[in-house]
Amino acid sequence: MFQELISNNTNIRAFRLPTSIRNGRIGRLLITLYLVSEKFLNKPSLYLSDYLEKHKGAYYDALTVVRASNNLVHWIKFFLTAIIETAEKGKSTFQEILKLKNETDNTVIQMGQCAENAKIIIQHLYKRPAITVNNVKSILNLKSHQAANSLVKELERQNILIEITNQRRNKVYIFERYLALFRN
Repeated sequence: MFQELISNNTNIRAFRLPTSIRNGRIGRLLITLYLVSEKFLNKPSLYLSDYLEKHKGAYYDALTVVRASNNLVHWIKFFLTAIIETAEKGKSTFQEILKLKNETDNTVIQMGQCAENAKIIIQHLYKRPAITVNNVKSILNLKSHQAANSLVKELERQNILIEITNQRRNKVYIFERYLALFRN
């Protein structure tokens, strides 16, 4: 399996592609898709690019050794380390998301009358962590802009949303605690 994987990645890198796309992204994508097709992953959720970008020198050195001497051992060790560390980081991030969800759910339960609408908006924020009052109005099919604004203000008061535009109108709010989990 790894022989085929490495061969495919080094062959892809040898194509004469435009510089803008000859940076390994296609190879990294194909590696992940290959792992899905071989049932090593259920979904393409292994994001190797972050690890490989942080260890770019070692990554290119390992590929050069494979290309020059057909020595796969170093590259396999490097790549397996990338998979392990990426999987551990993904697991940790997922655990932090679950923790945040529990904390947020506990906060929403205490929001009284607007709790059900807040729950719907928070579910939306996990898909799109930026929102406006008009988005809230549309998502909830509210007739009143004031009702949407009141909910956003309550979510802001509960430290679920943070306003980022510093404008009087057309404000954008983000689910900062959620976004922060992906910045590390």
